[in-house]
Amino acid sequence: LPNLLKALTPGCLIIAPGDRADLVMGALAAHSAGSPPIAGVLLTLGLRPDPDLMALAARLAPGTPVLSVRENSFPTAARLFTLEGRLNAATPRKAETALGLFERHVDVARLRSLVSAPSSVRVTPMMFEHGLIERARTDRRRVVLPEGTEERVLRAAEVLLRRGVCDLTLLGPSEQIRRKAADLGLDIADAELIDPQTSELRESFAHRYAALRAHKGVGFDLAHDVVSDVNYFGTLMVLDGFADGMVSGSVHSTAATIRPAFEVIRTRPDAGLVSSVFFMCLADRVLVYGDCAVNPDPDAAQLADIALRSAETAAQFGVEPRIAMLSYSTGASGSGADVEKVREATKILRERRPDLPVEGPIQYDAAVEPTVAATKLPGSQVAGQATVLIFPDLNTGNNTYKAVQRSAGAIAVGPVLQGLRKPVNDLSRGALVQDIVNTVAITAVQAQQPTPTGADRPQKGSRS
Repeated sequence: LPNLLKALTPGCLIIAPGDRADLVMGALAAHSAGSPPIAGVLLTLGLRPDPDLMALAARLAPGTPVLSVRENSFPTAARLFTLEGRLNAATPRKAETALGLFERHVDVARLRSLVSAPSSVRVTPMMFEHGLIERARTDRRRVVLPEGTEERVLRAAEVLLRRGVCDLTLLGPSEQIRRKAADLGLDIADAELIDPQTSELRESFAHRYAALRAHKGVGFDLAHDVVSDVNYFGTLMVLDGFADGMVSGSVHSTAATIRPAFEVIRTRPDAGLVSSVFFMCLADRVLVYGDCAVNPDPDAAQLADIALRSAETAAQFGVEPRIAMLSYSTGASGSGADVEKVREATKILRERRPDLPVEGPIQYDAAVEPTVAATKLPGSQVAGQATVLIFPDLNTGNNTYKAVQRSAGAIAVGPVLQGLRKPVNDLSRGALVQDIVNTVAITAVQAQQPTPTGADRPQKGSRS
Protein backbone atom coordinates (compact mmCIF):
# COMPACT_ATOMS: atom_id res chain seq x y z
CA LEU A 1 0.00 0.00 0.00
CA PRO A 2 2.72 2.60 0.79
CA ASN A 3 4.29 1.98 -2.64
CA LEU A 4 0.91 2.42 -4.33
CA LEU A 5 0.21 5.69 -2.53
CA LYS A 6 3.59 7.08 -3.63
CA ALA A 7 2.80 6.21 -7.26
CA LEU A 8 -0.63 7.86 -7.40
CA THR A 9 -1.03 10.82 -9.76
CA PRO A 10 -4.10 13.04 -10.34
CA GLY A 11 -6.62 11.37 -12.64
CA CYS A 12 -4.94 7.95 -12.69
CA LEU A 13 -6.82 4.65 -12.95
CA ILE A 14 -5.96 2.04 -10.31
CA ILE A 15 -5.68 -1.53 -11.65
CA ALA A 16 -5.53 -4.11 -8.87
CA PRO A 17 -6.58 -7.71 -8.18
CA GLY A 18 -10.05 -7.92 -6.74
CA ASP A 19 -8.76 -9.62 -3.59
CA ARG A 20 -6.48 -6.69 -2.64
CA ALA A 21 -8.96 -4.84 -0.48
CA ASP A 22 -6.10 -2.92 1.15
CA LEU A 23 -5.13 -1.33 -2.19
CA VAL A 24 -8.74 -0.52 -3.04
CA MET A 25 -9.47 1.13 0.31
CA GLY A 26 -6.13 2.95 0.40
CA ALA A 27 -6.61 4.41 -3.09
CA LEU A 28 -10.18 5.49 -2.32
CA ALA A 29 -9.11 7.04 0.99
CA ALA A 30 -6.43 9.05 -0.83
CA HIS A 31 -9.03 10.07 -3.42
CA SER A 32 -11.45 11.14 -0.69
CA ALA A 33 -8.74 13.34 0.83
CA GLY A 34 -8.00 14.81 -2.59
CA SER A 35 -4.36 13.75 -2.48
CA PRO A 36 -4.60 12.94 -5.27
CA PRO A 37 -8.03 12.48 -6.88
CA ILE A 38 -8.14 9.33 -9.01
CA ALA A 39 -10.26 8.46 -12.05
CA GLY A 40 -11.46 5.14 -10.63
CA VAL A 41 -10.54 1.57 -9.70
CA LEU A 42 -10.47 -1.43 -12.05
CA LEU A 43 -10.51 -4.81 -10.26
CA THR A 44 -9.10 -7.87 -12.06
CA LEU A 45 -9.34 -11.68 -11.80
CA GLY A 46 -13.13 -11.48 -11.60
CA LEU A 47 -12.87 -11.04 -7.84
CA ARG A 48 -14.61 -8.46 -5.69
CA PRO A 49 -13.96 -7.33 -2.12
CA ASP A 50 -16.38 -8.21 0.64
CA PRO A 51 -19.77 -6.43 0.25
CA ASP A 52 -19.29 -4.69 3.60
CA LEU A 53 -15.99 -3.26 2.36
CA MET A 54 -17.62 -2.11 -0.88
CA ALA A 55 -20.37 -0.39 1.12
CA LEU A 56 -17.69 1.37 3.15
CA ALA A 57 -15.92 2.36 -0.08
CA ALA A 58 -19.15 3.84 -1.44
CA ARG A 59 -19.47 6.02 1.66
CA LEU A 60 -15.78 6.92 1.59
CA ALA A 61 -15.70 8.07 -2.04
CA PRO A 62 -19.26 8.34 -3.39
CA GLY A 63 -19.50 8.50 -7.16
CA THR A 64 -16.02 7.09 -7.80
CA PRO A 65 -16.32 4.30 -10.39
CA VAL A 66 -15.20 0.80 -9.31
CA LEU A 67 -15.28 -1.75 -12.16
CA SER A 68 -14.45 -5.46 -12.39
CA VAL A 69 -13.04 -7.63 -15.23
CA ARG A 70 -12.15 -11.33 -15.44
CA GLU A 71 -8.63 -11.00 -16.91
CA ASN A 72 -5.36 -10.73 -15.00
CA SER A 73 -3.89 -7.33 -14.16
CA PHE A 74 -1.06 -7.25 -16.72
CA PRO A 75 -3.14 -8.20 -19.81
CA THR A 76 -5.79 -5.73 -18.68
CA ALA A 77 -3.25 -2.92 -18.40
CA ALA A 78 -1.74 -3.85 -21.78
CA ARG A 79 -5.13 -3.64 -23.47
CA LEU A 80 -5.87 -0.29 -21.84
CA PHE A 81 -2.63 1.14 -23.24
CA THR A 82 -3.87 0.38 -26.77
CA LEU A 83 -6.95 2.58 -26.35
CA GLU A 84 -7.02 5.77 -28.41
CA GLY A 85 -8.60 8.88 -26.97
CA ARG A 86 -11.10 10.63 -29.23
CA LEU A 87 -12.35 14.20 -29.07
CA ASN A 88 -16.03 14.90 -29.65
CA ALA A 89 -18.88 16.95 -28.23
CA ALA A 90 -19.39 14.38 -25.48
CA THR A 91 -15.83 14.78 -24.12
CA PRO A 92 -15.52 18.46 -23.11
CA ARG A 93 -12.80 17.79 -20.52
CA LYS A 94 -10.62 16.15 -23.16
CA ALA A 95 -11.22 19.13 -25.43
CA GLU A 96 -10.25 21.59 -22.69
CA THR A 97 -7.10 19.58 -21.95
CA ALA A 98 -6.17 19.49 -25.64
CA LEU A 99 -6.77 23.23 -26.01
CA GLY A 100 -4.72 23.95 -22.91
CA LEU A 101 -1.78 21.87 -24.17
CA PHE A 102 -1.98 23.46 -27.62
CA GLU A 103 -2.08 27.00 -26.23
CA ARG A 104 0.72 26.26 -23.76
CA HIS A 105 3.16 24.78 -26.26
CA VAL A 106 2.31 26.46 -29.59
CA ASP A 107 3.17 30.06 -30.47
CA VAL A 108 -0.35 30.95 -31.58
CA ALA A 109 0.51 34.54 -32.51
CA ARG A 110 3.34 33.33 -34.75
CA LEU A 111 1.10 30.68 -36.31
CA ARG A 112 -1.64 33.23 -36.97
CA SER A 113 0.83 35.56 -38.68
CA LEU A 114 1.68 32.78 -41.15
CA VAL A 115 -1.95 32.05 -42.03
CA SER A 116 -3.60 34.10 -44.74
CA ALA A 117 -7.31 34.32 -43.98
CA PRO A 118 -9.96 37.00 -44.43
CA SER A 119 -10.97 38.88 -41.29
CA SER A 120 -14.38 40.25 -40.35
CA VAL A 121 -15.35 43.29 -38.33
CA ARG A 122 -18.22 41.30 -36.83
CA VAL A 123 -17.61 39.62 -33.48
CA THR A 124 -19.52 36.36 -33.03
CA PRO A 125 -20.07 34.79 -29.59
CA MET A 126 -17.44 32.12 -30.28
CA MET A 127 -14.94 34.76 -31.42
CA PHE A 128 -15.71 36.83 -28.32
CA GLU A 129 -15.19 33.91 -25.93
CA HIS A 130 -11.99 32.86 -27.71
CA GLY A 131 -10.68 36.42 -27.53
CA LEU A 132 -11.40 36.56 -23.80
CA ILE A 133 -9.39 33.41 -23.12
CA GLU A 134 -6.52 34.54 -25.34
CA ARG A 135 -6.26 37.96 -23.71
CA ALA A 136 -6.42 36.56 -20.19
CA ARG A 137 -3.66 34.04 -20.96
CA THR A 138 -1.24 36.65 -22.30
CA ASP A 139 -0.73 38.20 -18.85
CA ARG A 140 -1.92 35.74 -16.21
CA ARG A 141 -3.55 37.17 -13.12
CA ARG A 142 -4.90 35.64 -9.92
CA VAL A 143 -8.67 35.61 -9.39
CA VAL A 144 -10.26 34.63 -6.08
CA LEU A 145 -13.48 32.60 -6.11
CA PRO A 146 -15.20 32.81 -2.69
CA GLU A 147 -17.70 30.02 -3.44
CA GLY A 148 -15.11 27.24 -3.47
CA THR A 149 -17.49 24.46 -2.42
CA GLU A 150 -20.04 25.10 -5.20
CA GLU A 151 -20.02 22.40 -7.90
CA ARG A 152 -20.33 24.82 -10.85
CA VAL A 153 -17.44 26.91 -9.51
CA LEU A 154 -15.27 23.80 -9.13
CA ARG A 155 -16.05 22.65 -12.66
CA ALA A 156 -15.27 26.13 -14.01
CA ALA A 157 -12.05 26.19 -11.98
CA GLU A 158 -10.87 22.98 -13.63
CA VAL A 159 -11.56 24.42 -17.10
CA LEU A 160 -9.71 27.64 -16.27
CA LEU A 161 -6.72 25.75 -14.90
CA ARG A 162 -6.61 23.32 -17.82
CA ARG A 163 -6.66 26.23 -20.29
CA GLY A 164 -4.11 28.24 -18.30
CA VAL A 165 -6.45 31.24 -18.26
CA CYS A 166 -5.43 32.55 -14.83
CA ASP A 167 -4.27 31.51 -11.38
CA LEU A 168 -7.05 30.72 -8.92
CA THR A 169 -7.69 30.94 -5.19
CA LEU A 170 -10.74 29.06 -3.88
CA LEU A 171 -12.20 30.03 -0.50
CA GLY A 172 -13.87 27.65 1.93
CA PRO A 173 -12.96 24.68 4.15
CA SER A 174 -9.95 23.23 2.33
CA GLU A 175 -10.68 19.57 3.03
CA GLN A 176 -14.31 20.00 2.01
CA ILE A 177 -13.22 21.59 -1.29
CA ARG A 178 -10.71 18.79 -1.98
CA ARG A 179 -13.24 16.10 -1.17
CA LYS A 180 -15.95 17.70 -3.30
CA ALA A 181 -13.55 18.00 -6.23
CA ALA A 182 -12.43 14.40 -5.78
CA ASP A 183 -16.02 13.15 -5.69
CA LEU A 184 -16.69 15.04 -8.94
CA GLY A 185 -13.52 13.66 -10.53
CA LEU A 186 -12.04 17.14 -10.95
CA ASP A 187 -8.38 18.10 -10.90
CA ILE A 188 -7.88 21.42 -9.09
CA ALA A 189 -4.43 20.64 -7.71
CA ASP A 190 -3.01 23.89 -9.10
CA ALA A 191 -5.54 26.07 -7.27
CA GLU A 192 -4.71 27.75 -3.97
CA LEU A 193 -7.18 26.82 -1.20
CA ILE A 194 -7.79 29.14 1.77
CA ASP A 195 -10.25 28.77 4.63
CA PRO A 196 -11.13 32.27 5.91
CA GLN A 197 -12.08 30.83 9.29
CA THR A 198 -8.57 29.52 9.99
CA SER A 199 -6.37 31.60 7.67
CA GLU A 200 -3.48 33.54 9.17
CA LEU A 201 -4.69 36.49 7.08
CA ARG A 202 -7.91 36.80 9.07
CA GLU A 203 -6.42 38.89 11.89
CA SER A 204 -4.61 41.33 9.59
CA PHE A 205 -7.74 41.66 7.44
CA ALA A 206 -9.78 42.38 10.59
CA HIS A 207 -7.42 45.23 11.52
CA ARG A 208 -7.58 46.52 7.94
CA TYR A 209 -11.37 46.41 7.77
CA ALA A 210 -11.77 47.99 11.22
CA ALA A 211 -9.55 50.89 10.13
CA LEU A 212 -11.48 51.36 6.89
CA ARG A 213 -14.86 51.29 8.64
CA ALA A 214 -13.94 53.08 11.87
CA HIS A 215 -16.13 56.02 10.81
CA LYS A 216 -19.08 53.61 11.00
CA GLY A 217 -18.15 52.50 14.51
CA VAL A 218 -16.67 49.15 13.46
CA GLY A 219 -14.20 47.77 16.01
CA PHE A 220 -11.76 44.87 15.79
CA ASP A 221 -14.10 42.25 17.30
CA LEU A 222 -16.89 42.99 14.83
CA ALA A 223 -14.40 43.20 11.96
CA HIS A 224 -12.94 39.82 12.96
CA ASP A 225 -16.38 38.27 12.48
CA VAL A 226 -17.12 40.17 9.26
CA VAL A 227 -13.92 39.15 7.46
CA SER A 228 -14.63 35.46 8.04
CA ASP A 229 -17.38 35.86 5.41
CA VAL A 230 -15.98 34.55 2.13
CA ASN A 231 -17.02 37.61 0.10
CA TYR A 232 -15.47 40.08 2.53
CA PHE A 233 -12.34 37.93 2.81
CA GLY A 234 -12.04 37.68 -0.97
CA THR A 235 -12.57 41.41 -1.42
CA LEU A 236 -9.84 42.18 1.12
CA MET A 237 -7.52 39.77 -0.71
CA VAL A 238 -8.04 41.91 -3.82
CA LEU A 239 -7.63 45.16 -1.91
CA ASP A 240 -4.32 44.08 -0.35
CA GLY A 241 -2.89 42.50 -3.52
CA PHE A 242 -3.20 38.81 -2.62
CA ALA A 243 -5.46 38.49 -5.68
CA ASP A 244 -6.04 40.68 -8.72
CA GLY A 245 -9.81 40.27 -8.96
CA MET A 246 -12.82 38.44 -7.51
CA VAL A 247 -15.85 36.65 -8.95
CA SER A 248 -18.78 35.57 -6.77
CA GLY A 249 -22.57 35.34 -6.85
CA SER A 250 -23.38 31.79 -7.99
CA VAL A 251 -24.92 31.13 -4.57
CA HIS A 252 -24.83 34.63 -3.05
CA SER A 253 -27.05 37.61 -3.81
CA THR A 254 -25.76 40.56 -5.83
CA ALA A 255 -25.86 42.70 -2.68
CA ALA A 256 -23.75 40.19 -0.73
CA THR A 257 -21.21 40.10 -3.57
CA ILE A 258 -20.75 43.79 -4.32
CA ARG A 259 -21.40 45.44 -0.93
CA PRO A 260 -17.89 44.57 0.35
CA ALA A 261 -16.40 46.09 -2.82
CA PHE A 262 -18.37 49.31 -2.31
CA GLU A 263 -17.15 49.46 1.29
CA VAL A 264 -13.43 48.77 0.88
CA ILE A 265 -12.33 48.85 -2.78
CA ARG A 266 -14.49 51.84 -3.67
CA THR A 267 -14.88 53.93 -6.79
CA ARG A 268 -12.10 54.90 -9.18
CA PRO A 269 -11.09 58.56 -8.88
CA ASP A 270 -12.03 59.17 -12.53
CA ALA A 271 -15.46 57.49 -12.27
CA GLY A 272 -18.63 59.12 -11.03
CA LEU A 273 -20.16 55.86 -9.84
CA VAL A 274 -20.00 52.08 -10.10
CA SER A 275 -22.15 50.67 -12.88
CA SER A 276 -22.43 47.48 -14.90
CA VAL A 277 -22.72 46.07 -18.40
CA PHE A 278 -23.78 42.79 -19.93
CA PHE A 279 -22.09 41.43 -23.04
CA MET A 280 -25.04 40.14 -25.07
CA CYS A 281 -23.74 37.48 -27.45
CA LEU A 282 -26.22 37.22 -30.34
CA ALA A 283 -25.91 34.88 -33.30
CA ASP A 284 -23.71 37.18 -35.39
CA ARG A 285 -22.57 39.99 -33.08
CA VAL A 286 -21.89 41.07 -29.52
CA LEU A 287 -23.72 44.05 -28.02
CA VAL A 288 -23.00 45.83 -24.74
CA TYR A 289 -25.97 46.69 -22.48
CA GLY A 290 -25.63 49.12 -19.57
CA ASP A 291 -26.63 49.60 -16.80
CA CYS A 292 -28.73 46.50 -16.12
CA ALA A 293 -27.76 45.60 -12.55
CA VAL A 294 -26.68 48.43 -10.23
CA ASN A 295 -28.18 51.94 -10.54
CA PRO A 296 -32.00 52.14 -10.26
CA ASP A 297 -32.61 55.64 -11.65
CA PRO A 298 -29.46 57.53 -12.70
CA ASP A 299 -29.66 61.26 -13.38
CA ALA A 300 -28.32 62.79 -16.61
CA ALA A 301 -24.74 63.17 -15.36
CA GLN A 302 -24.71 59.61 -14.01
CA LEU A 303 -26.20 58.28 -17.24
CA ALA A 304 -23.42 60.00 -19.19
CA ASP A 305 -20.83 58.42 -16.89
CA ILE A 306 -22.42 54.98 -17.36
CA ALA A 307 -22.25 55.46 -21.13
CA LEU A 308 -18.60 56.53 -21.00
CA ARG A 309 -17.55 53.58 -18.80
CA SER A 310 -19.56 51.18 -20.96
CA ALA A 311 -17.82 52.45 -24.10
CA GLU A 312 -14.43 51.97 -22.42
CA THR A 313 -15.37 48.45 -21.34
CA ALA A 314 -16.59 47.61 -24.85
CA ALA A 315 -13.34 48.82 -26.43
CA GLN A 316 -11.31 46.93 -23.83
CA PHE A 317 -12.92 43.68 -24.99
CA GLY A 318 -12.75 44.24 -28.73
CA VAL A 319 -16.19 45.75 -29.38
CA GLU A 320 -15.96 49.04 -31.28
CA PRO A 321 -18.11 51.48 -29.27
CA ARG A 322 -21.00 53.18 -31.05
CA ILE A 323 -23.26 54.45 -28.29
CA ALA A 324 -27.05 54.60 -28.37
CA MET A 325 -28.69 56.51 -25.50
CA LEU A 326 -32.04 54.74 -25.43
CA SER A 327 -35.44 56.30 -24.86
CA TYR A 328 -39.04 55.87 -26.01
CA SER A 329 -38.44 58.73 -28.46
CA THR A 330 -35.98 59.15 -31.33
CA GLY A 331 -34.30 62.47 -32.10
CA ALA A 332 -36.52 65.49 -31.55
CA SER A 333 -39.80 63.61 -31.98
CA GLY A 334 -40.74 63.46 -28.30
CA SER A 335 -40.62 65.42 -25.07
CA GLY A 336 -41.03 64.86 -21.36
CA ALA A 337 -38.81 64.49 -18.30
CA ASP A 338 -37.54 61.02 -19.22
CA VAL A 339 -36.63 62.05 -22.76
CA GLU A 340 -34.99 65.26 -21.57
CA LYS A 341 -32.82 63.30 -19.13
CA VAL A 342 -31.48 61.17 -21.98
CA ARG A 343 -31.03 64.23 -24.20
CA GLU A 344 -29.06 66.01 -21.46
CA ALA A 345 -26.94 62.90 -20.81
CA THR A 346 -26.10 62.71 -24.52
CA LYS A 347 -25.04 66.37 -24.48
CA ILE A 348 -22.80 65.82 -21.43
CA LEU A 349 -21.18 62.76 -23.01
CA ARG A 350 -20.46 64.63 -26.26
CA GLU A 351 -18.84 67.44 -24.30
CA ARG A 352 -16.68 65.04 -22.29
CA ARG A 353 -15.73 62.76 -25.19
CA PRO A 354 -16.35 64.40 -28.58
CA ASP A 355 -14.40 61.56 -30.21
CA LEU A 356 -17.01 58.93 -29.29
CA PRO A 357 -19.87 58.30 -31.76
CA VAL A 358 -23.10 58.72 -29.77
CA GLU A 359 -26.77 59.16 -30.64
CA GLY A 360 -29.61 60.01 -28.32
CA PRO A 361 -32.36 59.95 -27.52
CA ILE A 362 -33.01 56.97 -29.78
CA GLN A 363 -35.36 53.99 -29.71
CA TYR A 364 -33.99 50.45 -29.63
CA ASP A 365 -35.19 49.49 -33.12
CA ALA A 366 -33.62 52.59 -34.67
CA ALA A 367 -30.39 51.86 -32.81
CA VAL A 368 -29.85 48.31 -34.09
CA GLU A 369 -31.89 47.91 -37.29
CA PRO A 370 -30.49 49.72 -40.40
CA THR A 371 -33.82 49.86 -42.26
CA VAL A 372 -35.56 51.55 -39.32
CA ALA A 373 -32.59 53.87 -38.81
CA ALA A 374 -32.71 54.96 -42.45
CA THR A 375 -36.25 56.21 -41.87
CA LYS A 376 -35.95 57.71 -38.39
CA LEU A 377 -32.36 59.04 -38.36
CA PRO A 378 -30.89 59.04 -41.88
CA GLY A 379 -27.19 59.88 -42.00
CA SER A 380 -26.48 58.97 -38.37
CA GLN A 381 -23.12 57.35 -37.58
CA VAL A 382 -24.72 55.27 -34.84
CA ALA A 383 -28.33 54.54 -35.79
CA GLY A 384 -28.74 51.04 -37.18
CA GLN A 385 -25.28 49.94 -36.08
CA ALA A 386 -25.07 50.72 -32.37
CA THR A 387 -22.92 48.37 -30.28
CA VAL A 388 -23.26 49.99 -26.83
CA LEU A 389 -26.86 50.46 -25.70
CA ILE A 390 -27.46 52.58 -22.61
CA PHE A 391 -30.82 52.20 -20.88
CA PRO A 392 -32.41 55.14 -19.04
CA ASP A 393 -33.03 53.19 -15.82
CA LEU A 394 -32.54 49.81 -14.17
CA ASN A 395 -36.13 48.71 -14.68
CA THR A 396 -35.81 49.04 -18.46
CA GLY A 397 -32.30 47.64 -18.70
CA ASN A 398 -32.76 44.60 -16.48
CA ASN A 399 -35.98 43.50 -18.14
CA THR A 400 -34.64 44.10 -21.66
CA TYR A 401 -31.50 42.02 -21.19
CA LYS A 402 -33.55 39.16 -19.74
CA ALA A 403 -36.10 39.39 -22.56
CA VAL A 404 -33.36 39.25 -25.21
CA GLN A 405 -31.57 36.46 -23.36
CA ARG A 406 -34.65 34.26 -23.08
CA SER A 407 -36.55 35.13 -26.26
CA ALA A 408 -33.66 35.52 -28.71
CA GLY A 409 -31.46 32.81 -27.19
CA ALA A 410 -28.63 35.27 -26.54
CA ILE A 411 -25.76 34.44 -24.20
CA ALA A 412 -25.60 37.12 -21.50
CA VAL A 413 -22.13 37.51 -19.97
CA GLY A 414 -22.20 39.62 -16.82
CA PRO A 415 -22.96 41.74 -15.03
CA VAL A 416 -19.46 43.16 -15.46
CA LEU A 417 -18.88 45.90 -12.91
CA GLN A 418 -17.09 49.06 -14.00
CA GLY A 419 -15.88 52.04 -12.03
CA LEU A 420 -14.27 50.12 -9.14
CA ARG A 421 -10.57 50.61 -8.43
CA LYS A 422 -10.02 46.85 -8.72
CA PRO A 423 -12.20 44.28 -10.52
CA VAL A 424 -14.98 42.49 -8.65
CA ASN A 425 -17.72 40.83 -10.68
CA ASP A 426 -21.06 39.27 -9.88
CA LEU A 427 -22.58 36.06 -11.22
CA SER A 428 -26.21 35.19 -11.71
CA ARG A 429 -27.33 32.50 -9.28
CA GLY A 430 -28.41 30.56 -12.36
CA ALA A 431 -24.96 30.87 -13.95
CA LEU A 432 -23.74 27.91 -15.98
CA VAL A 433 -20.16 26.65 -15.90
CA GLN A 434 -19.32 28.47 -19.14
CA ASP A 435 -20.80 31.69 -17.73
CA ILE A 436 -18.42 31.43 -14.78
CA VAL A 437 -15.46 30.71 -17.06
CA ASN A 438 -16.27 33.78 -19.18
CA THR A 439 -16.76 36.06 -16.16
CA VAL A 440 -13.48 34.96 -14.59
CA ALA A 441 -11.69 35.57 -17.90
CA ILE A 442 -13.25 39.05 -18.11
CA THR A 443 -12.11 39.76 -14.55
CA ALA A 444 -8.57 38.63 -15.36
CA VAL A 445 -8.49 40.94 -18.40
CA GLN A 446 -9.82 43.85 -16.32
CA ALA A 447 -7.05 43.19 -13.79
CA GLN A 448 -4.44 43.65 -16.53
CA GLN A 449 -5.27 47.36 -16.66
CA PRO A 450 -3.23 49.73 -14.44
CA THR A 451 -4.92 50.56 -11.14
CA PRO A 452 -5.89 54.26 -11.17
CA THR A 453 -4.44 56.44 -8.44
CA GLY A 454 -6.22 59.09 -6.45
CA ALA A 455 -8.41 59.51 -3.43
CA ASP A 456 -10.81 56.74 -2.54
CA ARG A 457 -14.47 57.61 -2.87
CA PRO A 458 -17.33 55.42 -1.66
CA GLN A 459 -20.08 54.52 -4.11
CA LYS A 460 -22.94 56.98 -3.91
CA GLY A 461 -25.97 55.28 -2.43
CA SER A 462 -24.00 52.28 -1.20
CA ARG A 463 -24.51 53.19 2.48
CA SER A 464 -20.71 53.14 2.91
